[in-house]
Amino acid sequence: MAKESTTIEVGEPSTVTKSTSHVLVDEKKKKKKGFVAATAGGGYKRGLAIFDFLLRLAAIVTTITASSVMYTAEETLPFFTQFLQFQAGYDDFATFQFFVISIAMVASYLVLSLPFSIVTIIRPLAAVPRLILLISDTVVVTLTTSAAAAAAAIVYLAHNGNPNTNWLPICQQFGDFCQAVSSAVVASSIAVVFFIVLIVISAIALKGH
Repeated sequence: MAKESTTIEVGEPSTVTKSTSHVLVDEKKKKKKGFVAATAGGGYKRGLAIFDFLLRLAAIVTTITASSVMYTAEETLPFFTQFLQFQAGYDDFATFQFFVISIAMVASYLVLSLPFSIVTIIRPLAAVPRLILLISDTVVVTLTTSAAAAAAAIVYLAHNGNPNTNWLPICQQFGDFCQAVSSAVVASSIAVVFFIVLIVISAIALKGH
């Protein structure tokens, strides 16, 4: 009596299942790489944002100092006549008045820009607040530079005079006044350097967008 043999066919593994699993693995790897890249980018941009915030604090101190020193710059010579008193103050020069007002506006702007700087620390990959700071800083640095340059020209004349126009130097008589206004101009020049660094920081932070 012949025995019947039973054959069981085993099918090959499904290629669809294999390809699907490969796709899922690739997607996970891509997501992981993207997350690592975003974390790395956000790390250095957060560092730039913190440096930006500290520079703004330093610029606030510098501009307030420059404006207040210029505003309080005044000197009266100890000798005077019955009808004439020798006195020098910032309000005797329209350029110094422009300096005080402009630098005070710059200091106010810096205070108002602090919240945007804090946002860039919390969200280092956000482009909008960084772009706002970049545009605003570029406009304000122009005002700061013009005020500092104009005041520096008057300080130069106060120290050296102009023989061609018979303008005599006054710093030999008003030494304290000239020292005060010169210090204010130096402080405003430092603020200009701070703004240039802030603009470079914003440009670097926006480079990846």
